[in-house]
Amino acid sequence: MKTRLLIFLLFLWAFIRPDAAELFVEAESFEHKGGWVVDQQFMDLMGSPYLMAHGMGVPVEDALTKVIFPEAGIYYVYVRTFNWTSPWKKGEGPGKFSLTVGNKKLLSPLGAEGTAWMWQLAGRVSIKDCQTVLKLHDLTGFNGRCDAIYFTTEEGKIPPSDVAALDIFRRKALNMPEKPVDAGKFDLVVVGGGVAGISAAVSAARLGCKVALINDRPVLGGNNSSEIRVHLGGRIETGPYKELGNLQKEFGPTKGGNAQPGDYYEDNKKAEIVANEKNITLFSNYRAIGVDMDGQAIRSVIARHIESGEERSFEAPVFSDCTGDGAIGYLAGADYRMGREARDEFGESTAPEKADKMTMGASVQWYSEDDKKPVPFPFFNYGVEFNDKNCEKVMMGEWTWETGMNYDQIKDFERIRDYGLLVVYSNWSFLKNGLKENLQYKNRKLGWVAYISGKRESRRLMGDYILKEDDIRKNVAHEDGTAASTWSIDLHYPDPKNTENFPGEEFKSIAKHIDIYPYPIPYRCLYSRNIDNLFMAGRNISVTHVALGTVRVMRTTGMMGEVVGMAASLCKKYEETPRGIYRSHLNDLKELMKEGVGRKGLPNNQQYNEGGTLTTKPVLK
Repeated sequence: MKTRLLIFLLFLWAFIRPDAAELFVEAESFEHKGGWVVDQQFMDLMGSPYLMAHGMGVPVEDALTKVIFPEAGIYYVYVRTFNWTSPWKKGEGPGKFSLTVGNKKLLSPLGAEGTAWMWQLAGRVSIKDCQTVLKLHDLTGFNGRCDAIYFTTEEGKIPPSDVAALDIFRRKALNMPEKPVDAGKFDLVVVGGGVAGISAAVSAARLGCKVALINDRPVLGGNNSSEIRVHLGGRIETGPYKELGNLQKEFGPTKGGNAQPGDYYEDNKKAEIVANEKNITLFSNYRAIGVDMDGQAIRSVIARHIESGEERSFEAPVFSDCTGDGAIGYLAGADYRMGREARDEFGESTAPEKADKMTMGASVQWYSEDDKKPVPFPFFNYGVEFNDKNCEKVMMGEWTWETGMNYDQIKDFERIRDYGLLVVYSNWSFLKNGLKENLQYKNRKLGWVAYISGKRESRRLMGDYILKEDDIRKNVAHEDGTAASTWSIDLHYPDPKNTENFPGEEFKSIAKHIDIYPYPIPYRCLYSRNIDNLFMAGRNISVTHVALGTVRVMRTTGMMGEVVGMAASLCKKYEETPRGIYRSHLNDLKELMKEGVGRKGLPNNQQYNEGGTLTTKPVLK
């Protein structure tokens, strides 16, 4: 009788018990991030930004935040994390950290198991005071990462791992609104705050356009920012429109060099030029995640804040994709290419015989510093073996440290960046701990290692014209020529010596240059051929892989941005599309390019790294 009663009571409780109490916390929303950094580079791959303990082998300061639980009780705790070295070595990884809830430290280490982003059980905790503090404590300084923390009173209830399903779960758990906040209507929305995006926004603003500039990082400048540290390349004051590029005299840094101290890149100049333009509204830390379409035109772009998760909608008659990855074009369904074209397709002698997926890679740059006393570095060996013969006996690494040429620079980008970190740490560990004659390294420590990887190539959005090798080498004239490309055709390939030592997992590159005569880039390469109101400026314009080798440097992409801003002002004036400017108002655009939008009379004091030698006349063969 008692057994039947117990079964009945359990059966009844299963129907009348309240829903499990739960709390979902995004790690990137922590109030005090300590030494942890917000990494948004892979939102499209794994669902959201995350916090990362980028300490270069030294544990970083704790991240803290206050939370309020819905009720007291026993909660099971899950942490979404990733054992980032697992593609190269099985077993426990180096990205270890712990979680403390109130005064209780849960099971650790976290972040050191599994082979993909996963929900790791951190244990359970008794919550008596509903208001408490969460603490992420880094154990190694080796890039432990935490995406989210989930508390539930229901044992075994784990959020989904599938990115799409997790997004639905996340939205419900955080009570996110179905519709994004209306950010307003603009004449031009520029997505991407690199040199091209800054130039497009300022150019359009000075010509009377109301502009929204969306940038997914806290600083502007892209590859030329203190986060990535690539100096500007190419020439200004060259070609048919010598006033193009004057903007860069206003905000470009005066010092050259890759992988130099952060102040070399003068982030403040870029912030000031944007802040001083009354027609620009800057939306820092917003990542574009979607578009709303009206036929073959973009009606609005949706962007999400990388810390708060707030979503905003930006409406405009024209948009400019300055993301580098062609992200807006991709979301809108624009035609694009990736990889290398076959030699026969465009008659390019430098192209491979058969088309393939190879791209130029991405660089994790770094340098070391002399600490004037012996500095230890942890033993680090997670699948890439260095020895006396294959190690890199250097104290810094810049553009030649390049990874991912044989991987997809979109889908595999977290792996590509992580491999860049892996080889830096592994090589440095060997120099410090394994190299027999290493006296020169004893007093040195890692002074800076980038965690934002500097990309060279991914998607190229196709326009009404595709610039190819012969256009540049034979100086083929186009009536719609704009900013002049002055950098040699500079294509990167795996370093043969590095391939010999690390076959299939190269991390060093070589560059092969073909000198050119200054070449005006056709305007038709700066707008999409199948999305009616989309401009592009930067390395994602309409070119072949070979032609990308000359147009991709930042002084050149900045001038593209100026042209796009000018064309956008004409779109407003004439209520036209980008293609309509080419067909009906090209002379107006030429007049604007002759005049320029930069301040007059400024010296060209940024002549460092202007590029390889130019030919004195076109090569007609």
